[in-house]
Amino acid sequence: MSKANKALGKIPVVVGVPKPTQKLHWQRRIFQLSVIALLVLIPLTGLFRIDPVQGAFVVLGRQIWFSDFSIVFGIWIVLACFMALLYSVAGTVFCGWACPQNTLSELTNQLTYKLLGKRADLNIDGTPMQVASSKNKWLNWIILATFCAVVSAAMALIPLFYFYSPDLIWSFVTFQHDSRLAPSLHWIYSVVFLVIFVDVLMIRHYMCRFMCIYKVWQHTFKTKQTLHIAYDKSRASECEKCSYCVSSCFLGIDPRKTDMYDTCVNCGECITACNNLHARKGEGSSLLSYAMGERDRAKQRVNVGTSGLLGRMGWVLPLIVIGFVMFFWGLWSYERYHISAYRADTLQGSQVLDYRISVANKFYEPTQMALKIEGLPEGSYSIETNNVAFETAGRINVKFSISPDLPNGLYPFLVRASVEGDNWEETFRVHHVASAGEL
Repeated sequence: MSKANKALGKIPVVVGVPKPTQKLHWQRRIFQLSVIALLVLIPLTGLFRIDPVQGAFVVLGRQIWFSDFSIVFGIWIVLACFMALLYSVAGTVFCGWACPQNTLSELTNQLTYKLLGKRADLNIDGTPMQVASSKNKWLNWIILATFCAVVSAAMALIPLFYFYSPDLIWSFVTFQHDSRLAPSLHWIYSVVFLVIFVDVLMIRHYMCRFMCIYKVWQHTFKTKQTLHIAYDKSRASECEKCSYCVSSCFLGIDPRKTDMYDTCVNCGECITACNNLHARKGEGSSLLSYAMGERDRAKQRVNVGTSGLLGRMGWVLPLIVIGFVMFFWGLWSYERYHISAYRADTLQGSQVLDYRISVANKFYEPTQMALKIEGLPEGSYSIETNNVAFETAGRINVKFSISPDLPNGLYPFLVRASVEGDNWEETFRVHHVASAGEL
């Protein structure tokens, strides 16, 4: 043996043993809470909300009318394509990583096991309620019910952010009277609170398994290539008399036997559980992993992030681009103001003399708009005001009347509106017929 080989032989070989980790668990938990925070930030930042007073959708501080079709249709194209792509590529990842209902159910499950026993079961799935006799105490029940009530009360407030500003919600919470709040809002809120409370207290993952519409949609897009939990059968001997991954699944399924359509939500808790069990024993890594299709383990990790995703993006990417183009084109060509004029259908003899000038501000900012009549003789008409003041977005009608003393004939005229600060001006053409006589 050469001196070099002898030197190498003296180098100690240390086999690295993986350490237990909760990295995947905490990544998912942070993502779940971030989704709930995002649901609040969307209306607070003005990205999207609903104006109940004006009866309009609001996107980026803009009222969206039917004439703003490209904005709405562009958003829906992007969302529909994203959902189809998510279903096809990632399967039920949304359920395990983003669904607020599942997040609340998990948190309530953890508290239930701590207060009522590790095998406590309160679900309404037809099985008898299970509670550890040593923990079946009034105090534990009160703590659990209080937690569910507080969480439900907070979650029931989130929909209100899409209809009302934070100051109005504060008035609602503190029971202060405000004419801008709907009179029946407390009743509506109570119903939403009760639904969420019953859900987190008793229904929980029963919703995921049997009642969620996402599962129905999933059947349309899910394929054998969709992301799922894979089991390394070549190491099946390491699984004998072990069901640690099954006990770690909050849906009560066996992750080693997942099918194309099942109740698995791709949360990854079983992967973490199996990995940590092997780490504590010093016997390698998890037998479970994320995978796409029935490929060998060496290629799974590569295909999850590259070919599987790119293959599905081929048909949906052009539609997503079209949706974004329509959306940004709609924002660029968006008309902030609107004007129209129409007859008030008030007959004076055989003539219509009264008109309404309808002006609208579609931005939620104060605005001054000037009105002017062109084409009618001086003194032959009267207008309620030549300056319209908007405190925020809305529509205002201005009365406009024509004198009955005009000679018979056809009088075309223009209603001109302008906003000096925005260099905006628009006209609306009207034809008035003057005729003497009575009905």
